Amino acid sequence: MIMDQFVHLVLGLYIAASVGLLVYGLNAYIMVFLMVPRRKRQAVKDQEILAQHALTESSVPHVTTQLPIYNEKNVVARLLRAVCAFDYRRDRHEIQVLDDSTDETSFLVAELVNELQVLGHDIHHIRREHRQGFKAGALAEGLKVAKGEFVAIFDADFVPPPDFLQQTVPFLLADTRCCFVQTRWGHRNRNFALLTELQSIGIDGHFVIEQSARAWHGLFFNFNGTAGIWRTAAISDAGGWKADTLTEDLDLSYRALLRGWRPRYLMNYVTPAEVPTDINALKSQQRRWATGSIQCAMKMLPRVLVRSDLGIFKRIQAALHLTHYLIHPLILILTLLILPLILLRGVAFADILTLPLVVVMLAALFGPSTLYVLSQAVTGGRWVRTIMLMPLLVGIGIGLAVNNSLAVARALLGLKGGEFVRTPKLGSQAEDKTGKIGQASSIGNGGYRQPLNWMVLFELFMGVWALGAFTSFVIKVGTGGGFMLLVQAWGFSAVGILSIMHDRRHHGPAPSQNTS
Repeated sequence: MIMDQFVHLVLGLYIAASVGLLVYGLNAYIMVFLMVPRRKRQAVKDQEILAQHALTESSVPHVTTQLPIYNEKNVVARLLRAVCAFDYRRDRHEIQVLDDSTDETSFLVAELVNELQVLGHDIHHIRREHRQGFKAGALAEGLKVAKGEFVAIFDADFVPPPDFLQQTVPFLLADTRCCFVQTRWGHRNRNFALLTELQSIGIDGHFVIEQSARAWHGLFFNFNGTAGIWRTAAISDAGGWKADTLTEDLDLSYRALLRGWRPRYLMNYVTPAEVPTDINALKSQQRRWATGSIQCAMKMLPRVLVRSDLGIFKRIQAALHLTHYLIHPLILILTLLILPLILLRGVAFADILTLPLVVVMLAALFGPSTLYVLSQAVTGGRWVRTIMLMPLLVGIGIGLAVNNSLAVARALLGLKGGEFVRTPKLGSQAEDKTGKIGQASSIGNGGYRQPLNWMVLFELFMGVWALGAFTSFVIKVGTGGGFMLLVQAWGFSAVGILSIMHDRRHHGPAPSQNTS
């Protein structure tokens, strides 16, 4: 009796997790369906707006560019020089370096700001005594004294092109209810290593397909924290920057859209950036995004769901958007439960249920994969190579499930551990091609380190667990449907082993993660 109840519980959880993963997987097809037909038409429309509202000497609005900085000695000079190279009237362009650094970055910034001021740039070095509110607090502090009608924002790892303001401000002028304009992220170090290439493909899937589909069909989508420009009045009307979540950009975006403001997304304009070269830095970044997204879902989703005027489809899409990181706990649950289900296969469920579950897993897998491959085809990328790399990309995504599931759990439970932890950048050191997933051992991470933690043990355990499930599947069922289990075993093991490898290449004590 107890065994029967256990079997039913395990099977029920497995089916529920499978259905949940299926929903997110099928939604990838919806994003593709919404994006593809509008792509060419939207490009023409964007060009028409740029032509109609092109800036002239007499119609240049005042813009403030905010650069939130925290310990960015490797890239800060590159960022400041790029922003000062904007093709925009200097007397109408204010630059705020919002510097919360605790290392030599502040001295580098001070020297460079003085140099740029002598050259005639309206640039200011703004320091705070504490990091209260982290990035949101820094942006809010700068906004108090900002001169601009519009506010462009760039993280330290971005290198905006000289025509950035010329290509974005016209959209704010064309629509007085436009709250922000977001551009697509590019990847300066895509070819540095296989790890950076896989990240670039994943990011492209989001920015080329998902952001476009949502933006072009009036669905909720968000400012991505950087490489965009806000209307100052919209920030104020929405309640300003708030630090009660780790994704202040997502939070402010939803608050502005619920106030009736309209966003704009420019898929065809690219702002290059640097993706993490270190798996531990990537995990830190993912933890922050996962925690913040679920925090925003808990905060904003109730407000969205009660708005009957938004329509059912738009509210469903908002729910899927805000809760996207729930995919990782679902993956973890499926991996943990598959082994006992295989061992109890004869008792747990009849053969007639095996096929539906396999179909669910395949649908959930191929939906995102289709999205990633199409994003490369649309942008003229290497879509054939992307198909070849897909097992690796899926594996790394699965391997991050331990890391991201913990972040989701902390957000849902309101547990401590949601500090804003920076992602180390390397600057020019990260732009040489190596082609190896574990490369960069000779350059470290530019003096910044993300410390190893106990999660690597769980990741390695999950790799062994999935391998055990694959072996059991082959013995009891056959090799037909076991390939996915092998990918899971590789993914968890790869993330765990890379975490150890990348940690060992750094020297010296790891910095404290308490950034409050």
